[in-house]
Amino acid sequence: MKKNDFIVRFAGEGGQGVVTSAEGLAQAATQVGYHAQTFATFPSQIMGGPTWTQTRISTSPVRSSGDELDVLVAFNEEGYNTHKDEVREGGVIIFNSEGFGSELDERSFGMAFDELAKSTGNARAANMVVMGALAYLVNMPQSILEEFVTKRFTRGRDEDAQIIESNIKALSLGRQEVAKSKFSLGDLAEVTKPDYDQILVNGNTALSLGAMAAGLNFYVGYPISPATSVLIWMERNLAGAGKFVYQVSSEIEAITALIGGGYAGKKAMTATAGPGFSLMGEGLGLAWMAEIPLVVIDVQRGGPATGLPTKTEQSDLFSTIFPAHGDVRLPVIAPGTVEECFHAAVIAMNWAERYQGPVVVLSEHALSERNQNIAKPDLSKLKIENRKVYKGDNGYQRYEAQELSEMPLPGGPGAYVANGSEHDGMGDTTHLAKRHVDMTHRRWGKLKLLEDGTYEKENTDADIAILPWGGSKGPAREAYEQLVADGEKIGWYYTMFLHPMPPALVKSLRKKRLVLVPELNYQGQLAFILRANGIKAEAITQYTGLPFKIKDLARRITERIREEKAVTATS
Repeated sequence: MKKNDFIVRFAGEGGQGVVTSAEGLAQAATQVGYHAQTFATFPSQIMGGPTWTQTRISTSPVRSSGDELDVLVAFNEEGYNTHKDEVREGGVIIFNSEGFGSELDERSFGMAFDELAKSTGNARAANMVVMGALAYLVNMPQSILEEFVTKRFTRGRDEDAQIIESNIKALSLGRQEVAKSKFSLGDLAEVTKPDYDQILVNGNTALSLGAMAAGLNFYVGYPISPATSVLIWMERNLAGAGKFVYQVSSEIEAITALIGGGYAGKKAMTATAGPGFSLMGEGLGLAWMAEIPLVVIDVQRGGPATGLPTKTEQSDLFSTIFPAHGDVRLPVIAPGTVEECFHAAVIAMNWAERYQGPVVVLSEHALSERNQNIAKPDLSKLKIENRKVYKGDNGYQRYEAQELSEMPLPGGPGAYVANGSEHDGMGDTTHLAKRHVDMTHRRWGKLKLLEDGTYEKENTDADIAILPWGGSKGPAREAYEQLVADGEKIGWYYTMFLHPMPPALVKSLRKKRLVLVPELNYQGQLAFILRANGIKAEAITQYTGLPFKIKDLARRITERIREEKAVTATS
């Protein structure tokens, strides 16, 4: 039987080509029509330290990086010892014999990665040796990899032909070496290339592309893992008349610059991680109070404090919804896939303009580094919203309307003070109780303008449902499908609009006997918020710095369903 799914893990030391190998295999596969997803995890030092990546190739869309491995590629002995037990029965381990010596068990085969690469005249081609070996194991045609190499290294340089030739030779050497082992995993099923354009992109790049498509023209940021690549992307691509990109000296400077940009009429955005977002709390409170449109991307990592800067977590939900003192609750959109990252950025920019205030996009490390093939977005189908600008006469009161008013721009009519103190309709400071009540109702009332979020639902008649959020969507979806196939009666709900949550979704969840919420944090943060909204929610938590495994999640959901049914039977 042909294989429809192929999972490879590359483990070694940072700088050994672990990440390059995973991304190269994904790129080669998606070029001819396969679906692919990568996952990467590494230590926080600049170079070295135990690093591993994973690539999953499939004939159908990939929702998660997968559980058990078909192949482990161990670049060093530590990588072998750490990950060997995750290779499935019948799987294969390829190890770098220059770091080991001889075969370690019957499923292992040694190859001299670096020595083979050097024999091609290109010492940097070790990852191509590995890719050739992997292709042999699943009978992937050599032509697929040769096409990938040719496209990747055709850059208009004099040495391109030599580089392409050496890399193709490395692919062939890898195939020849692993052929000696007699190992085979069967044939990877053929695939038909889709009739639409695809791109292989990671979550941070998708967020950047979405924001630019929505009209972003003012980006200010400070480098912080795992959000730095958004700043770098903007520095390289957000260029031209009327556009501004700048790297500042702190997150406090970043948020205050965004307030200035938004006040001046710009579509403003920054990207940060948990520690940086904490520093933005006071500025976000000012943006809420003064009603200034802006977007902040928080790419979550393990915390608190420095925490786990290069590991994934979903523990910033409380701090993003409630970032400031006083009565503040910010709109939060949490994409669950790379494709959703693009659309989350577009919608966040629209929301900020629509309700005239700060919006948070809550991503996470696993999404930021994940490369995945998605349909190339059709920009002609995007709905882009721009703010309502006041163009009347002077004497206009910016904050007088009950819920929303047109926004004057500096130099135009209706000049006003964007005040962080409580204010009257004009923007002048006031401590009158009635004014504070009126302005509080105005600020909160505007959130109703954002209740147009969509959501997914299946098996809605089940009285127990699963509701994942963010990057846990993929593993949860695969676990859900496994449970349904096993005969469990369970419902599925999902939305990336965490606040405000679609009213129809909240109404439906309130009817459930139990809503299980898989989330990567200790406190069960979304479950806590759902309970505050009258929903019988219970979290299934994990806080290892790694995503859920499908089999573990399915087991824990099954156990909880059994417990709930036992309680119901005896009550």
